[in-house]
Amino acid sequence: MPSAQNAQQDRQAALRQLLVTGPQQNQQQLVERLAGLGYAATQSSVSRDLRDIGAVKTGRGYELPNAGDDDSEIDAIAELLRGMQPAGPNLLVIRTAIGAAQRVALALDRCGWSEIVGTVAGDDTVFTATESARHQRQLIIRLQQHSAAA
Repeated sequence: MPSAQNAQQDRQAALRQLLVTGPQQNQQQLVERLAGLGYAATQSSVSRDLRDIGAVKTGRGYELPNAGDDDSEIDAIAELLRGMQPAGPNLLVIRTAIGAAQRVALALDRCGWSEIVGTVAGDDTVFTATESARHQRQLIIRLQQHSAAA
């Protein structure tokens, strides 16, 4: 009999495969599709699995960032950005869609951009610390480029 950990790993592998085929609208849809593949899952287990495998929620649904592409998570959240405003030489205030700040902050934390020292997220606002005013300007330009591409 497979262990709970093996079952979770197998379910997460199946979940990755579902996401590779394209965005999935919601967690309930993923629960149903996993059940169709023979994996018992609840919405809460799918939610944890999505977090564990690094999936992001975009306007299209749940997606996996492209492997090896550090900017893929930023591309996925670009449509959630509403504005930016410098607040001193090394703090950038980023406005997001309501309820999206945590998702945006996580993508910024994961992207590996050298300009970013750290983030703090609220509901629709992310405070992003940069090393210097120059790094702040570079970050603004990079985010604007991704927002324009979305």
